[in-house]
Amino acid sequence: MHRWSKLFIPTLREAPADAEVASHKFFIRSGYIRQLGAGIYSYLFLGQRSINKIIAIVREEMDKIGQEFLLPAIHPAEIWEQSGRWTTIGQSMFRLQDRKGAWLALGFTHEEVMTDIARKELRSYKQLPQIWYQIQTKFRDEPRPKAGLLRVRQFIMKDAYSFDLDAAGLDKSFELHDQVYRTIFTRCGLNFVAVEADSGAMGGTQSQEFMVYTDAGEDLIVSCPKCDYAANLEKAVSQLAPVSELAPTGDGQPELVSTPGIAAVADVARFFDISEAQDIKCVAYMAETKKAKKESVWSPVVVFLRGDHQVNETKLLGIIKAGELRTMQAEELERYIHGPAGFLGPIGLVPAKALGEEGVTVILDRALEGRQNMVCGANKLDYHYRNVTPGRDFTWTVAADIRSVVEGEGCPQCGSPLKVAKAVEIGHIFKLGYKYTESMGARVLDPNGKEVTPIMGSYGIGIERILTASIEQSNDANGFWLPRSIAPFEVVVTITNVTDATLLEVGERIAADLEAAGFDVLLDDREERAGVKFKDADLIGIPYRINVGKKAAEGKVEIVTRATASSVDVAISDVVAALKN
Repeated sequence: MHRWSKLFIPTLREAPADAEVASHKFFIRSGYIRQLGAGIYSYLFLGQRSINKIIAIVREEMDKIGQEFLLPAIHPAEIWEQSGRWTTIGQSMFRLQDRKGAWLALGFTHEEVMTDIARKELRSYKQLPQIWYQIQTKFRDEPRPKAGLLRVRQFIMKDAYSFDLDAAGLDKSFELHDQVYRTIFTRCGLNFVAVEADSGAMGGTQSQEFMVYTDAGEDLIVSCPKCDYAANLEKAVSQLAPVSELAPTGDGQPELVSTPGIAAVADVARFFDISEAQDIKCVAYMAETKKAKKESVWSPVVVFLRGDHQVNETKLLGIIKAGELRTMQAEELERYIHGPAGFLGPIGLVPAKALGEEGVTVILDRALEGRQNMVCGANKLDYHYRNVTPGRDFTWTVAADIRSVVEGEGCPQCGSPLKVAKAVEIGHIFKLGYKYTESMGARVLDPNGKEVTPIMGSYGIGIERILTASIEQSNDANGFWLPRSIAPFEVVVTITNVTDATLLEVGERIAADLEAAGFDVLLDDREERAGVKFKDADLIGIPYRINVGKKAAEGKVEIVTRATASSVDVAISDVVAALKN
């Protein structure tokens, strides 16, 4: 049995000044963690107990579909060069040199390491499928560590990797992980949602995030309250309400209109007495792509969309297959669009014929397809055009969904108004395809004896993210409460006055009985006032408290349920049965 008087549980009455979100405040106040440096934390006794319980759940469920490995945290640069990510991963990777000058990296993720094992060991389709996983520390040079364990530079991840013979096999591995993840997060007591997501630096054809809604989250999730549609804002789509078209003026052809000093969309709408949805907005970028010799090339990309819409840059990067975007400078606007900022437009712009070809890549948001008689910049200072019709008056390289969904727009599945809310990611599963096995030369023989490339999946869970999300969804002014499955202890037995021999004997007997029944018990035997003990118990996340006080003389104790702040008196002999229920 664990006695509070013998443990190191450094609780605090106040949170540090830099703690902004609930989980960060309570992690510090409850003594779960202490900060060593920016984005670097030590896990103390209570925090490590919860982390270990989460890991045990993850391991138990993953063992049903995969095999556990433990891979190096330090990697030679060569394997990252072979996949192409040594240069594309950017500054998020910690890099160092050994005493001989060879470059190494701290493990950002382990696709390359697992693929290296696969290419050396897998020879035949008979060895497939394989699902390998590990639970290990990862390192990312986070530029802005903040929010406690939400944005850190060192963290624990369960990362799994599947190798299959074909796409059908990958579909099955993906589905296996989907089901296992749902079981893990359910066992950890989280209210989560699975959403369609962007694959980002991992690459691949399909990915799905598991999210927990919280105002502390930095991701925005679009979901439908009426059906099962849910997607990250970076992937979400919607139905738009019909827009009334403007009546043409004059002969209906583009008409040049003097608009002195009228540059902002809102000002243009007021000047022409139109809605912003009847204006064509131009957003101009320079996009970075990597060529065969690995040098960066910056190319012009121009996006046209409705005046009331915003460019979703993640969608744009995915469409043009670029690594980074920056806004065009004034001289670049003149060189590629031949117009000044605030008065940019599509008329006269010659677009590249296809993605990747020389020239200006022009992207038209699909919400402009079929529109008529719109207003846009004229590429001339203090002038706009009206009567502009896409397709008749200008062309583009490609039309695509390039905008961010806004709350209240129609669900793409059922048409109901969509909701947009903040959330934190707790898990992410990817269909990687052949990105790593092809680039790193992994091959097996198929049933016909032909050499083929295995197809791959990648599946991650943030261990600390589970604990963080649980605190974010279950807290109040006094502290937080965790599900029994991941709480450092399931129940704390609080002896209100340890100098009373009778109360001490009853408390120790109850704690022993609970422990014998399989409960994880903390006995608060400190020589502190009852109020101090109650406050500490409320603070540190234990879901149940048994108060051993004056009612013990009547053969009763009080059981407090932390989540509901409710209590009930129970006979001492019935405590174990009451908690089991």
